[in-house]
Amino acid sequence: MALFLTKIDPTKPLIQQGPFDCILHKLYDSDWKQNLQDFASRNPNIPIIASPESIDILRNRISMLETVSKLKINNTGVPKQITITEVTGLENLKLNFPLIAKPLDADGSETSHKLHLIFDKDGLNNLTAPFVLQEFVNHGGVVFKVYVAGKYFRCVKRKSLPDISEEKLVNLKGSLPFSQVSNLAAAGGGEGCKFEKTEMPPESLVKELVEGLKEELRLNLFNFDVIRDGKNKENYLVIDINYFPGYAKMPDFESVITDFLRDVVHKDINCGDN
Repeated sequence: MALFLTKIDPTKPLIQQGPFDCILHKLYDSDWKQNLQDFASRNPNIPIIASPESIDILRNRISMLETVSKLKINNTGVPKQITITEVTGLENLKLNFPLIAKPLDADGSETSHKLHLIFDKDGLNNLTAPFVLQEFVNHGGVVFKVYVAGKYFRCVKRKSLPDISEEKLVNLKGSLPFSQVSNLAAAGGGEGCKFEKTEMPPESLVKELVEGLKEELRLNLFNFDVIRDGKNKENYLVIDINYFPGYAKMPDFESVITDFLRDVVHKDINCGDN
């Protein structure tokens, strides 16, 4: 069966375009949401991937990881984190340095990607609220990226931030943008990474996370990042979830996405999106 992708004009009513077998989108503004709602009310059997309400969960870095905590899957969790709404009274954070500072909104904007590694309290001074502070967890310098497309998923490993020992932390001051973290290892601030020898997480655990997040988020197109806790090799922490990511780096992405879209058209999967 041939698949045809038709570009939608978001400035025009969807009911004046088409016909469509499904709608695939990554837009968030209020006018677009209303456009989708009008279309869905007249075409309840046409899948919309995905519902704005489901997407919105992943556009906030607190609600994003709360979905993982709700799953209660053995040997999984999230790093300890808090929301900072004002850059005052940060003396008693009840978090252990180093920390990762992330903008609260994960809306795909340039600002949302400006992350910092914080080594001490002085490193918090130049941050703009609101933001999330998340404890940095040593994880061998490897992150596992899990790509999900309906009933299909792939897990790959990628190089990540280097480990930071307590001895090294004493000599690290202030903060460092993620764009400069690669210089940390070169300067001797990070522990080495044995990337090639790093084992993948158990497939059964990855599958359980995939199925649990699909049900909790009511999404079919997303990826999530997982790290192995350096203090307990049996534990895995989810540190990020993204809606409709770039799939080009996923193995066999052309066939996976094609099969996924065919499943949607044939109603072989439950989109749960409208």
